[in-house]
Amino acid sequence: MAQPQKTQDASTEGQLAPEVREKVEMARTFAFHLLKGIKQIGMYRHNEGRFPEFLAKALESIAAYTEKFGPLSLKVEQQNLMLHGETLFSEDTPLPYKFFRDGIRQLIFRPGLAVEELVTFTLIALSEPERGAEDVLAQLWRAGMEHVEYVVVEGFSMENASEEEVQVEVDKVVGYLYSRLQTNSDDYLRFARVSAEDLDAKLDGVEQIRGLVVGGRHASDELKAKLQREVMEEEGSRLFPKLVSAVFQVVEGGVEDGNLLEEIFMQLLDMLLLQDDFGTINQIVLKLRALSQRDSGLGRLLETFLHKMGEEQRLMRLGESLKGMRPKNPADVMRYLQALDRDSIIPLLTVLETLEIPENRALVCDALAPFARELPEPFVSRLTSDRPQTVRDMVYVLEKSNHPDRIKMFGQVLKSPNLVVKLEVISIIGRGRTGEARRLIAEALTDPIAQVRMTAARMLPEFDRDKAFADLMRIVRDPGFEKKTLDERMALYHAVGSTGTPAALSHMQQLLAVKPSLLNKKRVTEDKLLAINGLAGATSIQSYKMLQAVVEDRNLPVELLTAARKAMYQTRKTLFGDSALPEET
Repeated sequence: MAQPQKTQDASTEGQLAPEVREKVEMARTFAFHLLKGIKQIGMYRHNEGRFPEFLAKALESIAAYTEKFGPLSLKVEQQNLMLHGETLFSEDTPLPYKFFRDGIRQLIFRPGLAVEELVTFTLIALSEPERGAEDVLAQLWRAGMEHVEYVVVEGFSMENASEEEVQVEVDKVVGYLYSRLQTNSDDYLRFARVSAEDLDAKLDGVEQIRGLVVGGRHASDELKAKLQREVMEEEGSRLFPKLVSAVFQVVEGGVEDGNLLEEIFMQLLDMLLLQDDFGTINQIVLKLRALSQRDSGLGRLLETFLHKMGEEQRLMRLGESLKGMRPKNPADVMRYLQALDRDSIIPLLTVLETLEIPENRALVCDALAPFARELPEPFVSRLTSDRPQTVRDMVYVLEKSNHPDRIKMFGQVLKSPNLVVKLEVISIIGRGRTGEARRLIAEALTDPIAQVRMTAARMLPEFDRDKAFADLMRIVRDPGFEKKTLDERMALYHAVGSTGTPAALSHMQQLLAVKPSLLNKKRVTEDKLLAINGLAGATSIQSYKMLQAVVEDRNLPVELLTAARKAMYQTRKTLFGDSALPEET
């Protein structure tokens, strides 16, 4: 396998201290494998699953360096990366220039660099701002990588002076300021006490900068607001994860006081809930699960943490967050809810009652569905609620849970006086295709609400056509059938025809063959209209021919001819699709 080549003469490297020489060689190894991985990713951009594989050697190299020497801080030149004055790449490459062009003068890789961060850094290095991509600096800002940092410098200009006349060793300034940010002491605010005198004393060979004018434009209100939002996002995306990381470092170091540790995690949970940072909470759960496999004491901490997550006051806080708007990351909220146990069912149902945004209600319902399969009682008891929305939600949860007895449970909803809810439940029951579902649909044929009866009649043939024909004809032949509205009778005949049985077509044929008299002309006309509607429901070649015969009988009233012509057109369109002829007028 190819190895990184040395880029300096042996005489030059001989002047380096042994430790510095080792640092440079390890950094060159990392740079070599990083550049190789970048080239491989550039060739196989379509195969994202292999990106970590391409960067595996680079990750091993940087991990070896940071484990031995700590953070790797590289100086960015136009054509190369530098460490202790030594170049790292054996040949010029456009990689450093992309960062140099945007003012980045130092890249720092910190211990703990994850493969995901290295992949993100590589994709940024491969991006092409000249072809429409964001500039490198903006991409690094948005990525918010915890273990990759960068130092940016801006240009300066002086009034009445050209660029050649104003040469300021900016790297020295930046290097000094960056060194002030590095400390192992407890004085975390050390960087805030940089004075002009300290800076002046440190910059040997740099002349005083007086009368300096920074070129540029004043920040607009829009830009200030945008920066403020980005700062807040930065706090949320990096500050809290770093805090959590610090807490787990303490945990892994060993804590004797279990109560203190529990109190720390509870305060952390409440703080993250106030920030609506469900993603970090999920990361805590995952980390505790991993650690609990090695330490039983942390297993108890995990159980306590999960129990606290599902307590009523914390779920109500989650509900307050879901009341006002849709969450930015619904998947994080779902993972939070999926981590809860069955003790959280009742508080979650209470939260559900307070939500009005449909997407947020669906989110909570999806999280409740797995509980409903094992413990359906809390959901079944709410099927009789006076609130239609609650009934809809419970039907949705039970249906999504795939509980074996859910169809039987839905029977209670059919006793509800709310029409919309009953129609929704009937449509759900109709998808069941079971004997129990058919029984409930058949019972709905006698429902006191006409729309429910009509919907049930339309769905019944989808189960067993012969049984459906028998049930529907029993209603048609009932003496009370004539008292029903014309719309309901039409719907029942359409359902009879949709069974497609020979008996149904024969019945329609008999009605069409009846000759009217002076006394029963109106009744016969209505029966023939019902028969035509029944043939429209059959949608078959045989029913089409029967309708065609009706259309050709010019002795029939105009209303029958018009109805038959429309039914024939719809049948033809259903059978033959777009090739059907236009509807006749």
